[in-house]
Amino acid sequence: MKQVSRKQWIKFGIVTLLYLLFLLWVRSWWGLVVVPFIYDIYITKKIPWSWWRKSENAAVRGVMSWVDAIVFALVAVYFVNIYLFQNYQIPSSSLEKSLLVGDFLYVSKVSYGPRVPNTPLSMPLAQHTLPVFNCKSYIEWPQWKYKRVPGFGRVKLNDIVVFNFPAGDTVATNFQQTDFYSLAYSEGQRVYPKQVNMDSLTRQQQRAVYDLYYAAGRNLILSNPQMYGKVITRPVDRRENYVKRCVGLPGDTLQIKEGQVYIDGQAIENPEGLQFNYFVQTTGPLIPETLFRELGISKDDQWLMNNDPGWEAELEAMGFDRRDAQGRLAPVYHLPLTQAMRQALEGNKKLISRVAMESESFAGQMYPQNLYTKWDRNNYGPIWIPAKGTTITLTDDNLPIYERCITAYEGNKLERRPDGLYINGQKTDTYTFQMDYYWMMGDNRHNSADSRYWGFVPEDHVVGKPLVVWLSLDKDRGWLDGKIRWSRLFKWVD
Repeated sequence: MKQVSRKQWIKFGIVTLLYLLFLLWVRSWWGLVVVPFIYDIYITKKIPWSWWRKSENAAVRGVMSWVDAIVFALVAVYFVNIYLFQNYQIPSSSLEKSLLVGDFLYVSKVSYGPRVPNTPLSMPLAQHTLPVFNCKSYIEWPQWKYKRVPGFGRVKLNDIVVFNFPAGDTVATNFQQTDFYSLAYSEGQRVYPKQVNMDSLTRQQQRAVYDLYYAAGRNLILSNPQMYGKVITRPVDRRENYVKRCVGLPGDTLQIKEGQVYIDGQAIENPEGLQFNYFVQTTGPLIPETLFRELGISKDDQWLMNNDPGWEAELEAMGFDRRDAQGRLAPVYHLPLTQAMRQALEGNKKLISRVAMESESFAGQMYPQNLYTKWDRNNYGPIWIPAKGTTITLTDDNLPIYERCITAYEGNKLERRPDGLYINGQKTDTYTFQMDYYWMMGDNRHNSADSRYWGFVPEDHVVGKPLVVWLSLDKDRGWLDGKIRWSRLFKWVD
């Protein structure tokens, strides 16, 4: 046997110690099967790991050196993405002005503790679909149960959090920007457009109407793959990544009044960049681009409603009746504004004649979609956020709120029978939650598809915490016209 040098033993000892500390952190002793291979790499060297280096064929050495480097890089990126941090790009304006479209973030996995992946056999840097090939970036088997490695802390109130989209468990591939359940309810109401007076119905009758809508919409989607695309399901860690602000913690009772969030009856602190949508009418001229830039309103958010003649009658009904010298309706914009931006526009009397908040007719259907509540995005709840270990009594009024938690997120079978509720075949009227849940909302309150529309975020969907903006690109500007937002580079996320 070839003599082993002291240097080899030191390298083996350091690598083994680090690997054992990693196993201790992730609490998985199955990884001990790798130790003999580490021993062979550094000590016995029975397996020819680098056989290609001794090849007399230069092409083989060249190709295999690249393969070796690529495999090492992919493995390194895989473990860094899972256990340390992940790069994330802000795709939408739901968190303006806290985070901007075009911000590139480092998301810390250790802030709340990294998750052991549900689908361990996956391609790094691809969430669920491989580009070019347009196929799944992961293998369905094996799938591991939820497990979170110890981290530095827990989700706190007002934290900005990256998480997997809870309602993204089922997806119609041609409508991936709309969650399947909202799509099914809306399509079902198109099939049955007759208006129903819900106030005159009992809870059971209301539930029957919503069940009818959902079943009709679901069947329509499944029977029309040409229009809606293939309907697929995704594991938790392969659902779309969302980023929102946590405004409700496990065990909290949340309510929204006139746009203000209350927790257990107390108003929470609003983020500095809190925005709502407004209609803004000018005195006649268009708002100049320089003012939009000064206010920080992107081109995507600059909706000049006069460009659509169909809006004129509705704008007049809302009180926007100012006209220019030619008798045309003075320009009316639809814009997201912070309080400071609204005040700045209202103070510009020469340019702006009226500013009015957007009405609830733009709000859409609130969560849960199978419960008649009359809630809207500015006036919502009260709603209790489930906490692990807490037992509640299930009623006709709260079952639609917690049904997805019980079935979709915690994997139970719930049945409604003539003599009552059955969970996993056992008759019961109570349920004890197995996970903590959170309530997430965007700072751009009228332009955010958040918990008000699709409900709670389970703890096993939490990905991590954004730490720093390492790059920020303004898509409305060119490279020589301020495309790089230099002031945001390496800016800590508040």
